[in-house]
Amino acid sequence: MDQPEPAAVAPGAAPTGLEPDTQEFLKALGSPTRQRIMMLFSQGAELSVGEVAERTGISQATASQQLTLLRRGRIVVSRREGKTVYYRADRDGAVAALTELQSYLMNCC
Repeated sequence: MDQPEPAAVAPGAAPTGLEPDTQEFLKALGSPTRQRIMMLFSQGAELSVGEVAERTGISQATASQQLTLLRRGRIVVSRREGKTVYYRADRDGAVAALTELQSYLMNCC
């Protein structure tokens, strides 16, 4: 099957870098701890900070920090129910970042 042609860059023009959202996506996936956390959200699971902390063996403060980075990277979304914040995977955010990354790589490489 034919691959789509990469978008042309005007002669003399410097290729642009990744969008800030996609840079945050890559940073968020750069940590083994955050990768482990992401595996908890398979099959549509929704978990609180406390549940993430318990299942990964990290403190609630650390879990909260890691989930914040994952949310910035559009890898998880959150919702509040009373005092509890629940997280789940953000498939649309991840797909958008991966689409941009693919386009970037096809243009630069």
